[in-house]
Amino acid sequence: MTEPFDILIRGATALTSDPAQPMIEDAVIGIRGDRLVMVGRALDADGVEVRRVIDARGHLATPGFVNIHTHAVLSLARGMTEDMGWAPAYTPGVPHVYDISEDEAVALGRLSALEAMLFGSTIINDMYVHAHATLPAIAELGLRISSSAWIHDVDFTQVHNKVWQYDRKIGEDRLRYGIDLHARFNGAFDGRASVMFAPHAIDTCSADFLRDVNTERRRFGVRVMTHLAQSYMEVEQVKERDGMTPTELVEEVGLLDDGLIAAHCLVMTESDIARAGAAGITVAHAPKVNLTGGYLPVTSKLRRAGANIALATDNMHGDMVENMRWALASGRLQERAVNDFWGAPDVFHMATLGAAKGLGRAHDLGSLTVGKKADVVLFDARRAHLTPAFNPIGTLVHTGHGRDVATVIVDGRVVVENGRATLVDEERIRTEGRAAARQLWTRVTGQPPVGPARWQAAS
Repeated sequence: MTEPFDILIRGATALTSDPAQPMIEDAVIGIRGDRLVMVGRALDADGVEVRRVIDARGHLATPGFVNIHTHAVLSLARGMTEDMGWAPAYTPGVPHVYDISEDEAVALGRLSALEAMLFGSTIINDMYVHAHATLPAIAELGLRISSSAWIHDVDFTQVHNKVWQYDRKIGEDRLRYGIDLHARFNGAFDGRASVMFAPHAIDTCSADFLRDVNTERRRFGVRVMTHLAQSYMEVEQVKERDGMTPTELVEEVGLLDDGLIAAHCLVMTESDIARAGAAGITVAHAPKVNLTGGYLPVTSKLRRAGANIALATDNMHGDMVENMRWALASGRLQERAVNDFWGAPDVFHMATLGAAKGLGRAHDLGSLTVGKKADVVLFDARRAHLTPAFNPIGTLVHTGHGRDVATVIVDGRVVVENGRATLVDEERIRTEGRAAARQLWTRVTGQPPVGPARWQAAS
């Protein structure tokens, strides 16, 4: 006798991200344990015994989004630093990585992870400080967490002053921390946790340190996450220090290959683009952060050269649906046209199967395919802004929002139901996150956090 399904989702329009059957109307999705055991049409489920049925008529079913590059703790900067010019690590007058306590990192990391999960991400690839504490705290929400220690050999207390001083002892300590994080947590939480190495950026890591990272990543067989060519400042610093572009240096130290996830890739020469594409790197494309920072990405050229493009929210927001829309607009600005190279299915792929490929997880994540992990998101498409949905994937990308998510399933377990987290106290997470951010800003700046004076309401 066939074992019953634990969950059967009925009636949704499934956007599978599986090239063999990209869309299924009136779909049934069967889950047993942590796996998808049926993805088909309603008649396929006739006579099947089921422990729980989810009526998903009027909903869109998608794979869980794979958010390939985040800094969850940087929810502390939400609404505060986006208009200061660049990333918080390089910006004077704001809390920096060395200012943040472990408890603050946990509270802020959980706040961002909650947001990401409620908006349909079932895995985030996170890199920042106190990863040994934030990783298990985020895993408690029920989502997957791919984590990295923020490793470097620069003295970060001076980087925001545009001073780069490298210290071998700092590098040895940070790399040892990353190795210990991998030993402790890779495969933990029933396999929902994984760990890679994350040298912060090419300007904050010396060439010798990057060579050490390459040696260790090969020894452990892990992927590498870094920021690459993310600013003119980085390019100038590496040129002065090493006499080459950041991409050339990454190639020289042995890291430029299909095991590299490189965030941003904004300031690249034609030669850099060709090298990155030929190497098959994954570009962690964060279009909202890039465009609001004043940079037009070169993802069209990188795609044409052979790079894998995967979507990321980076920091300060976690809505992957909004991010798909920014990615599409960014691509069309680069192309100076509406064409078949940048369409809704392309950016949907970048948020699902393409991103899973970047993590080395295309075999079990990123699409609604029998045998893969049971990570499923249901969007309530009965809302005015999603009606009519004659072209469901186009409707989702062009007019949808993360807040349209009704249900999130990770590893066969419902972690969001009716738009609310099922395993944690949302209000407590929000309260603790808000308090941690306020405490941190006040301690660092000497006053409670306020926006720029010119934007304050008149008294």
